[in-house]
Amino acid sequence: MLKLAPRFVRENPALAFFSFLATASSGFGQTFFVGAFGESFRQEFGLTHSGYGLCYSAATLCAAALLLKFGAIVDRWPLRRVTSAALAILAIGCLVLGSASSLLMFVAGLLLIRFGGQAMLPHIAISSAGRYFTTARGKAMALTAAGFPLAEAVLPGLAVLAIGSLGWRAPWYASAAFLLLVLLPGFIRLTRDAPDPRMVKPGDEAEGVGGTRRDALRDRGFFMLLPASIAVPFTVTAIFFHQAAIADLKNWPDGLFAQAFIGFAAGHLLSLLGAGWMIDRLGAQRSFPLILLPLIAGLLVVGFGESAFSPIFALTLVGLSQGGANATVGAIWPERYGVRHVGAIRSVVQSVMVVSTALSPILVGFLLDHDLSIINLATALAVLTFASLIMASQATPYQARRAEGSGT
Repeated sequence: MLKLAPRFVRENPALAFFSFLATASSGFGQTFFVGAFGESFRQEFGLTHSGYGLCYSAATLCAAALLLKFGAIVDRWPLRRVTSAALAILAIGCLVLGSASSLLMFVAGLLLIRFGGQAMLPHIAISSAGRYFTTARGKAMALTAAGFPLAEAVLPGLAVLAIGSLGWRAPWYASAAFLLLVLLPGFIRLTRDAPDPRMVKPGDEAEGVGGTRRDALRDRGFFMLLPASIAVPFTVTAIFFHQAAIADLKNWPDGLFAQAFIGFAAGHLLSLLGAGWMIDRLGAQRSFPLILLPLIAGLLVVGFGESAFSPIFALTLVGLSQGGANATVGAIWPERYGVRHVGAIRSVVQSVMVVSTALSPILVGFLLDHDLSIINLATALAVLTFASLIMASQATPYQARRAEGSGT
């Protein structure tokens, strides 16, 4: 079976599988899993919709701050150690949520699963794929990102079934047990031979380019690429969070939007198949603006589409950008700044992304509460995405920019 795998997988199957599995396991802290418990949480702790959203956003913002503080340890700690720590935090968060008897415990549990799951595990997986795979980095990123749709396809359905038969607390205990008894030993085994990140030599593409987090924050190109790097998660989170309101305003039949997630998953997986090849062929930075085009088209379909097939068509287009973004955003930073400090640099990007996903439901909800039409909302989001695309396309390659600066 291994002989049929791509060459980069055959060269280091343990780390390739680890990166894929780490992103998939982050699903226990992602919105698509936690959202299945929303009604149970609100009833248990007497929360309104806005109160629940406030607790969730506050926990997410705190997780982003913690990631910014501790994200750089990926560059210093052995992979086994940092992964075990993140998985333990996520498992403890599951236990706290399952046993929460007060609002304070509930928020603490949310913070732990958002930090360990949504923030740290994807950060570790994507940073590791960028560090350890250089000749086929795009394909490695695509494989790593494939863990997200796997979790999206499996975990929400399991959560709904478990809640219906066991109540809302038992699934969190089961999740903690699975993380500690199954995934933790597996991760320890997969990462036992991983090189110390401090000893990894830069790839050829990083010769003379290697930059620290301070260098990246002084680079104008970094800030030209940053809006494009968060455009997809910002927009997708807003659409998913307010899907019921959007469907109601568009007069789409009940359940039609939910069925359209099949198109989203299909687009997500399809784009992963092509994104790795495109990154390895064109480079991550040149590929970056292209992956936003389907998102812009999908937003316009959401705004102006009247057909019964509009939701499926729209989410398929959005899914194409989702998969492409997951692969490209992970590859661009080691390509641009080298691998030595990729964890520190990615922690900034990941933190900004987490903050954006905390704020987008609030911002879009405010606009909907003030009677902004779906056409105007979708058009505004499409215009913002297009502006980020233009900015990203104008970002000068870091090595060339430094060379220009050294000649003055």
